Amino acid sequence: QNQFSSRAQQTDNHQVKMVKWLPLESNPDVINKFSAELGISKEYQAFDIYGTDPDLLMMVPQPCVAVLFLFPMSEAHEAHSAEQKAKIQAEGQEVPVPASTFYMTQTIGNACGTIALIHAIANNTDKIALGDGFMKDYLEKVKDLDPEGRCEALEKTEGAAEIHEAAAQDGQTEADPEARVNAHFICITSVEDTIVELDGRKGIAISHGKTSADTFLADATRVCKEFMSRDPDSVDFTMMALSKA
Repeated sequence: QNQFSSRAQQTDNHQVKMVKWLPLESNPDVINKFSAELGISKEYQAFDIYGTDPDLLMMVPQPCVAVLFLFPMSEAHEAHSAEQKAKIQAEGQEVPVPASTFYMTQTIGNACGTIALIHAIANNTDKIALGDGFMKDYLEKVKDLDPEGRCEALEKTEGAAEIHEAAAQDGQTEADPEARVNAHFICITSVEDTIVELDGRKGIAISHGKTSADTFLADATRVCKEFMSRDPDSVDFTMMALSKA
């Protein structure tokens, strides 16, 4: 679990020709329509999180099971990721990532929104019902694959790119697969009462300590605040809660 994905590293160094999808917009309406297309129960929906202050967090419907977080991939973020990677490879993680965590790498360009949603759903199937459709079939197919195999299967699954593209074109901004996208989606969720950051570019899941159902939203947005503190001059952060509607 302390080994970062070699293919993910290759991808970051542009040694692998990457398939590119259209970037997904950080917009609850887009995510909710996309979720419905994937066969995810409408019992859980995406909602904007307007800030990390307790009063603003009280506006978020509960229970919240995951946070989808969009942030700029700045030099400060990349430097921190490299430092974090080196530390984990040398020392491991203080609170281990539970073995039951579903994690996949990202080797498809601009697929981070879809992968963040897959991470959110796959780690909460005990709460979120899946009807017949893409998500149920995909998770069944990849449950025994390694993180890289799960992304390869996503790339090869018939209809996956088309469903993603339709969702991307539902956004308010024009989608262009060749445009340089400097923003990145990750998922923060709870697995066995451990806060887990799931970023397909990092190659492994990252533990951020223990949590509980009552404190999850505050704990998850605390992780988001750590990202924000590394880029204090940027306003290009958005948070969405996946909560019971």
